[in-house]
Amino acid sequence: MNDKILVLDFGSQYNQLIVRRIRECGVYSELVSHDISIEKIQADGTIRGIILSGGPHSVYDTDSFTVSKSLFDLDIPILGICYGMQLMAQLLGGHVQGSAHHEFGKTMMEITDKNPLTEGLPSSTSVWMSHGDQVSILPPDFISTARSHSTAHVMIKHAVKPLFGIQFHPEVTHTQEGMKILDRFVQLTKAERTWSMDTFIENQIEHIKQTVLDQQVILGLSGGVDSSVAAALLDKAIGKQLTCILVDHGFLRKNEAQEVADYFKNHFQLNLVVVDARTLFLSKLKGVENPEDKRKIIGKTFIEVFEQETKKIKNATFLAQGTLYTDLIESGTKHAKTIKSHHNVGGLPKEMNLKLIEPLNTLFKDEVRQLGKALGLPEALIQRQPFPGPGLAIRIIGDVTEDKLKIVSDSDQILRDEFLKAGLNQTVWQYFTVLTPIKTVGVKGDNRSYEFVLAIRAVTSIDGMTADFAEIPYPILAKVSSRITNEIPGVGRVVYDITSKPPGTIEWE
Repeated sequence: MNDKILVLDFGSQYNQLIVRRIRECGVYSELVSHDISIEKIQADGTIRGIILSGGPHSVYDTDSFTVSKSLFDLDIPILGICYGMQLMAQLLGGHVQGSAHHEFGKTMMEITDKNPLTEGLPSSTSVWMSHGDQVSILPPDFISTARSHSTAHVMIKHAVKPLFGIQFHPEVTHTQEGMKILDRFVQLTKAERTWSMDTFIENQIEHIKQTVLDQQVILGLSGGVDSSVAAALLDKAIGKQLTCILVDHGFLRKNEAQEVADYFKNHFQLNLVVVDARTLFLSKLKGVENPEDKRKIIGKTFIEVFEQETKKIKNATFLAQGTLYTDLIESGTKHAKTIKSHHNVGGLPKEMNLKLIEPLNTLFKDEVRQLGKALGLPEALIQRQPFPGPGLAIRIIGDVTEDKLKIVSDSDQILRDEFLKAGLNQTVWQYFTVLTPIKTVGVKGDNRSYEFVLAIRAVTSIDGMTADFAEIPYPILAKVSSRITNEIPGVGRVVYDITSKPPGTIEWE
C-alpha cells in the first residue's frame, strides 16, 4: 500500500487543490471528512501526515466544524491551513478573533524565525490570503515564524511536536513559494514518494478485477477524454467483460457521434453499441428551462436508456462512469455546497438497477490526461477539450429545441475551425459557444433583423477548478463573429465572455 497524506475537509470549495499539490509532490493524498475518527486514522498504517484545510466558518461560531483535540497527540506531522491553523490554535489553548484588517489576495509575508517549512526561502515573499479572522494569542509552546503588514502570526509551529500552521493558501499558484512549502511538509512526513500513474494503473486494475469478478460492465462512451480513458483502463483490466454504449442524445458536437463510433471501431477491440436516442431526449426536455432540471432529466433519461440496453447483455451488473474528483467536489461534498449537479453525479435515480464503478473519481482532469498517455491513447484524444455530459443542452440558456441545437452546433464548429487555423486549440483549455435567450435588433442587408445573441466562452486552466478567460486576439474574434452572423440564420449579435472562475463557472449552466 502507498503512503498517503490526508486532507481534512472543512468546507472550502478549493481544498481539493491541496490534494492535487500533494500528489504533485509524489505522495498519494485524499480528501476526507473532518469528522473521521481518531481510531480510523490510527488503524490506517499508511497515513504519514494530515492537513487541515480552509473553510468558510469562524472557529468561534457555535456551528463551526472541529476535530478532536487528541488528533494533535498522534505524533505525525499536521499542517493547518487558514481555518485549519486557526482551529489548531483554538483547540490547543490559543485565541482566535475577528480582525479589523481583513486580508484578501496577494500579501507580502516576512519570515521572522526559523521554520522547517520555509528553510531556504527568501526572507520576504508574496502569499495569497483569504481571511477575516486571525490568531491573536498563540497556544502554549507555539512560536510565530512569519508575519504580514496586518497579521502578526502568518506562520506558526510547535516548539517540539510536528505541528505547523499557515494563515495563507500555499495550494494556489498566486503564492510564490507555495509548492516549496508543501514539499517541505511532505519531507517532514517521511512519506515515500511512490504516487504515479503507473502505480495508479496497477492498483486500479487490481481493484476493478476484485470488484467486478466475472460479471459484465457497461460504460457510457461519449468520446470525451474521461469516458475514453475510463474505457481504456477497464479494457485493460477486464477486456471482453466490458461493453461500451454510445448514446447519441442529440447534444453532442457536430458529427461527433459518428466520428466517435468510427474511431473506437477502428482503433479498439471494444464491444460497442450505438443508440440513436435524439428524439427521446428532445421530447423529455420540451419546455424545460431550469439548468438543474435539464441536467437531472438528461442524467435520468441517460440511465433509463442504459438500462434498456443492459437487459440485452447477460450478467450486466455494473455501470462504469468517467466521474472525476472535480465532478464530485462541484456537485457538493458532505461539507461543501453544491455549485452544480454533474451529469455523472446528480442525475442518478435511486432505483438504478446497476452498481456504479468510477475508476477515475480520485483523479483531476490533468491526471486523467496523464493516465491516458500511460495507457497508450493517442495525443489527439487525450488533449481533447472537456465536454459536459449533458452536452449542448446546457449551452442553450432556456428551453432546448431542434433549431436552437443547430445554432449552437454550427457556431461551435465555426469556433473550433477558426481556433484550429490560428493554433489556439493548443493553448486554450476550453472554448465553445452559448446561445442566450436574448434577442436584439440588427441590420442584415436592407432589412431589420431581430435575432439571438450568441456568446463565446474561451478559458485557460490546468484542472478546471480555477480558470481565466483567454485573451483571444481581436482579429480572430472578429473573424469568428463575422462567420457566425453571416453563416448561421437566427444569430444577430456575438459577445465574448470575460469572466474568470471564480466567480463564474466555466459552463454557463
